[in-house]
Amino acid sequence: MDLNRIFTNRRTGNLAATAASRTDFQRDFDRIIFSAAFRRLQNKTQVFPLPGSVFVHNRLTHSLEVSSVGRSLGSAIGDFIFKNFENDLDDEARIFYQHNLHNVIAAACLCHDVGNPAFGHSGEDAIASYFEKNESDLKPKFAEKEWADLVNFEGNANAIRVLTHQQNGKDEGGTQLTFTTLASIAKYPCEAVAKQSGVVHRKKFGFFQNEKETFLEIAASVNLIKESDEPTVFKRHPFVWLVEAADDICYNIIDMEDAHRLGIVSTSDCENLFFDLIKSENQNTRRVEEKLAILTNANERISYLRAKVINALINKSIEIYQTRFYEIMDGGLDRALLDIYKSGNRSLQEIESFSKAKIYGHRSVVEIENAGYNVMYELLNHFIPPILKPKDKRKSYDRMALKLLPQQFLYDDGSDYQKVLGVIDFVSGMTDNFATDLYRKIKGIDIGMTV
Repeated sequence: MDLNRIFTNRRTGNLAATAASRTDFQRDFDRIIFSAAFRRLQNKTQVFPLPGSVFVHNRLTHSLEVSSVGRSLGSAIGDFIFKNFENDLDDEARIFYQHNLHNVIAAACLCHDVGNPAFGHSGEDAIASYFEKNESDLKPKFAEKEWADLVNFEGNANAIRVLTHQQNGKDEGGTQLTFTTLASIAKYPCEAVAKQSGVVHRKKFGFFQNEKETFLEIAASVNLIKESDEPTVFKRHPFVWLVEAADDICYNIIDMEDAHRLGIVSTSDCENLFFDLIKSENQNTRRVEEKLAILTNANERISYLRAKVINALINKSIEIYQTRFYEIMDGGLDRALLDIYKSGNRSLQEIESFSKAKIYGHRSVVEIENAGYNVMYELLNHFIPPILKPKDKRKSYDRMALKLLPQQFLYDDGSDYQKVLGVIDFVSGMTDNFATDLYRKIKGIDIGMTV
């Protein structure tokens, strides 16, 4: 890939660039911050149930922290590209890598989770399994590729839709981000029928059929490497690896800190795991030990070690990106940056194993996943059968159900696929609390007026 041709300030909605005190890529960051989809992340589960007596991360605080890490990665790699390939860069590219790559990565990290439903991954599972469990009734209504979108529902693909789709009564182009930022969140730049386990860029899928033309426009604008026309598959954009690394660094480490604050993980276990990772990267741990000798508060000790671990993983990710730079540019890298590091670092392997055993399998986490699955499934079951009925066949209870569907999500004149996507837009955009409240009301558990 040509370093001069993998970024653009073109944005969805076909808006021309405007003169402003901010660059186009800084404007992306600001648009996301002020968007409703981003704001709703404050009440979407990251791992642990919300809210509680102890503050833990939600999707919004997670995204802010990922963005902070991503900015560091983007700044370092921008400097690396400028210093090592300056003679290959035109004037615009020199300015971009010196002053704007970090803005792109920060913005992409900020919005990487906006397509995720409430209740963590169980929300995604509920949407996909709704269609699987009702296959005999629903599948005949959709084309093969449309059906693949539904039974493989994926938050990454939904993020592209949330950020680019024009809802009823709203402006063209969705959030109207640059194609560069949008390409940077496309971890799986392929359609659902191209999913292939074990292939890093095809493990899941990156866009719905409804947004395929938009994605093809994004891919063309930043010159993604095409792997296949049918099914449509591209190689990852080089910036995706940095967004993914920032996300991996944060959830690998910060989930452990949350678990410690909740008393799920002991101070000694958390300290030992973090300290071992720091030690594996820096044999001289005297300064860390001296700092720990001063800190007597358990949470403060863990926060300090967490910061040191994140810094170590940032530096390692930068090193691996630089070492594997040509593979990344040619589309040949086949593992995430942190997976490459993890394969040779026992300490990070132990953190991952410990997290799976002690954190992700904890009763509170399993309970919220079960509850969230049932809430999301039942909400879909309330709206999808009525929306798929012809207008003249709907009973009074069908019409009453659809009155709860806001107008921007109602595509009654569209295809069955578009109608269902509208319902999914509504349900997947709900916060944990809103989804739970609506579920309780339509099930008759809570009855009463709310404004």
